[in-house]
Amino acid sequence: MTGPLTGLRVVEVGGIGPGPFAGMMLADLGAEVIRVERDESGRRAHSLLLRGRRSVQLDLKSPRGREAVLALADTAEVLLEGFRPGVMERLGLGPDVVLARNPRLVYGRVTGWGQDGPLAPRAGHDINYIALAGALEPVAGRDGAPTPPLNMLGDFGGGGMLAVCGVLAALLSARATGRGQVVDAAVVDGAALMTAMLHSMRAERAWSAPRGENLLDGGAPFYGVYETRDGRWVAVGAIEPAFYAALLEGLGLTCELGGVAQDDTASWPRSRARIAARVRERTRDEWVAAFAGADACLTAVLAPDELLAEPHLSARETFVTDGALAPAPAPRFSATPSAVPPPAPPVGADTRAVLAELGLAGAAEATQGAPA
Repeated sequence: MTGPLTGLRVVEVGGIGPGPFAGMMLADLGAEVIRVERDESGRRAHSLLLRGRRSVQLDLKSPRGREAVLALADTAEVLLEGFRPGVMERLGLGPDVVLARNPRLVYGRVTGWGQDGPLAPRAGHDINYIALAGALEPVAGRDGAPTPPLNMLGDFGGGGMLAVCGVLAALLSARATGRGQVVDAAVVDGAALMTAMLHSMRAERAWSAPRGENLLDGGAPFYGVYETRDGRWVAVGAIEPAFYAALLEGLGLTCELGGVAQDDTASWPRSRARIAARVRERTRDEWVAAFAGADACLTAVLAPDELLAEPHLSARETFVTDGALAPAPAPRFSATPSAVPPPAPPVGADTRAVLAELGLAGAAEATQGAPA
């Protein structure tokens, strides 16, 4: 592997959602990530998230499987797990046990509700975490119900990325002090963290209208999506006055709307309706061509199967294909660039090789039918 984390060994105890995403990011950045899996249960719809790892299949409830995980953790700087609170402790793999053996280890825990609090032991998914954090309610049309933004806001933004940030911060501390620690990365906390600007705007009375009538929730005519003649969409984000002026000029609406103060919220419904009517006069690609080179903050809303053909994404190689469309590693580094990691191996493909490296080659009972 290449990348700024080359030389870092991470043990990832298999899970779903934000945990695998955090493991993918660490692997993308060059870390050697060894994923401990019990079976195929974590693979459903997650194969891309498992790229760049070695896979070890172990029975975590067996003494030899437990000892294999502990031996792996002894050789690592980071252990990452995403079970409900108490599961790793019941397996004999909790932080007290692992850190007693490897005091420099960073023990990363990513869950929905966190390690404590009334909901900590309860089940949940992305939609529940962002709902309780106040991050879902504002995401809706003026009169519509809150709309889940897929599971990107909670699982991946508020969970996986938060876990990576926490793990790397704790890793810097461990390398400086010789002391590891537990990182409690909860999706509900991360989702709440991402509402900081919303709460700032509320405190400053810049977000006080009903849902769907504010600056960033579809109320402002210069920030939203508009349907085009061919049933597709363009996105508009012309917040600054100069950008809004360029938008009106490109739409041919300067004379009609240019004299209305941009921040006059009373005029927003009429301006939005007029812009919507004008946008419906052309196709999406015609509007994109019309605004080429203009700082009007108008872009196409692309579907997944259109991404490779988009010139900017193509020039930056933002997406790659290796049997399937996939996002390339990010961010980018000038001195230690990351390479596109290899696809996820079959479950347990590296079990015997890794056990042999640990001097546990004879521990056949630690596996669950792992391949040679």
